[in-house]
Amino acid sequence: MGKNVAVLTDSTASIPEAMLQELDIRTVAYYIHRGQEVLRDLVTIQREEFLNWLITAKVLPTTASPGPGDYFEAYGSLVEEGHTEIISLHMTSKGSGAYQAARLAQSMMQEKDPAVHVEVVDTRNVSLCQGWMAIEAARSALAGLRLEEVVGKVKRMIPVTHMIQTADTLKYLYMGGRIGKATNLLGSLLNIKPLIGMEDGEIIPLGVTRGRGHAYQAIVEKVEETLGRSKARIAYVHAGAKQDVEKLRQLVEAKVDVVESFIAELSPALAVHSGPGTAGLCFLPEI
Repeated sequence: MGKNVAVLTDSTASIPEAMLQELDIRTVAYYIHRGQEVLRDLVTIQREEFLNWLITAKVLPTTASPGPGDYFEAYGSLVEEGHTEIISLHMTSKGSGAYQAARLAQSMMQEKDPAVHVEVVDTRNVSLCQGWMAIEAARSALAGLRLEEVVGKVKRMIPVTHMIQTADTLKYLYMGGRIGKATNLLGSLLNIKPLIGMEDGEIIPLGVTRGRGHAYQAIVEKVEETLGRSKARIAYVHAGAKQDVEKLRQLVEAKVDVVESFIAELSPALAVHSGPGTAGLCFLPEI
C-alpha cells in the first residue's frame, strides 16, 4: 500500500500558500508568455509584482496550461515519495487544456508503472471553486479515505460549488478570449459592474449593477438564494482588491451562516483574464 492519497492541482486554483503546505496539496504551474519571456505562475512571477505590471500593460500576456510532460513529472515525484494513488484536479476543460494534458500524463504513468492509479478530474470550475475541491480532497485523504471515496466526494461538490465575481472591467476577459457567454455585457457603461459566474464549465453573465456597492449587494442576494437554509463554506477571491473583498465578506457574513471562510488572491495566470480590481467569491453548501 502507498501512503495516503496524494492531491495535485494547478497553480490557478489560487489556494493560499499556508493551506497548500498544511494540507500537502501539490500544484503544477501554468505558463504566462509576456512578450519573449516565459514565466511560471507563482514560481517565477508572484501576484503583487505581476498586478503592478498588468495595470500598465498595453498588450495582454497569454497563458498556457502545463503540458503532459509537466504532469507526468509531477506524478513521478509523488510516486518517488511512496504514493500509489493520486487525484489530479483541473479547471474546466472548456477554458483550458490542462485536463486533456493531465489525461495524457495519466496514460504515460499507467504505461510506466501500472501499480500507480491516477484519477484525473475535470472540476468544470475555476479559481477557488477548483481550490475548494482540492482542499476537501486533501482533508479526506489526510483522514484516511481511499481514492474512490475522495473522487466521489469531489464529484458531489462539482454541481454545488459556485463562483460569483465582479470586475472593474470585462476588458481582460474579452482580450484574453475567455469571455464565454458574457459578451452581451461588454458594451456596459463605465460605472456598470458586471456580475459573472460559471455554469457547466463556461463563464456566464449573472447581470449588471451600477457601482461596486450594488454589485456586492447583488452577490449577497445570489449567495442567499443559492444556499437556501444551508450553511456555507466561502473563499473570498480578489486580484489586488483586498479591501473590497473584506467589505464583501462583512456583507455576506451578516446574512449567511458561514462555517468556514478565508480570503485568497488569484494567481497571475488567472489575473491576466479577470484583471486588477476583481472581487468575488467561490462558495458551496456544507456537505
